[in-house]
Amino acid sequence: MKRETRRYIKELAYFSTIGLSVALAIFIGLALGVYLDGRFGTSPWLTIIFLLLGIAAGYRNIGLAIKKSSRL
Repeated sequence: MKRETRRYIKELAYFSTIGLSVALAIFIGLALGVYLDGRFGTSPWLTIIFLLLGIAAGYRNIGLAIKKSSRL
């Protein structure tokens, strides 16, 4: 297999995981917020805070992916 073809396959495999990592970051933040709201009775504040933190983590994952793609 050519070197360039291997590089393309490697990049495709890496970029195909970005959507999953963004979705998981958002879902984990949301789930943690809902759980903590139920535990402490602070609804909806912790849900909103942790949802925003999950979204920020998702964007961070995208930024890290872009940085890593420039090194591939």
